[in-house]
Amino acid sequence: MTTTPITSPARTAPTAPTAAPTALPAAAAGGPPVRFDTKIAVLLREDLELWQRLNVTAFLVSGLGTDVPEVVGEPYADADGTPYLPMFRQPVLVFEASKETLTAAHGRALSRALPRSVFTSDLFATGNDRDNRAAVRAVPKDLLDLVGLAVYGPRNAVDKVVKGARMHP
Repeated sequence: MTTTPITSPARTAPTAPTAAPTALPAAAAGGPPVRFDTKIAVLLREDLELWQRLNVTAFLVSGLGTDVPEVVGEPYADADGTPYLPMFRQPVLVFEASKETLTAAHGRALSRALPRSVFTSDLFATGNDRDNRAAVRAVPKDLLDLVGLAVYGPRNAVDKVVKGARMHP
């Protein structure tokens, strides 16, 4: 994905401080909410420790933007013109479920050929991408000890994949 760097506006002599801009996007200002035809969902196994949930979520969603570039929005900038990296253009919904529900969701994601990423329990013992990929590659898909799954696709298809899971508290 190619992005155009954000450049700072030309600097002029300092002036008296002014109030921060108050204009908000339509949804934040009470306008109609933006509805997406697609959904990003992360499904975590319910027995994970808090640090594992955060780590697994971060790893799982990191692959979506590279393989599905349309999920990434435009770069950000603050009022001073300081550039920031782009983020997803839509919310990420995080769910939790039992090991059995997670395994079933994986099967549904595969049968629907949706873009997905997996995190297995073996990855907690590795320390780099090469070893992570080797750990997943060593196990047949039906025997993966899944602790997390990220999936992207049409809203209704993703809803069917995560069926039986509950929103993460």
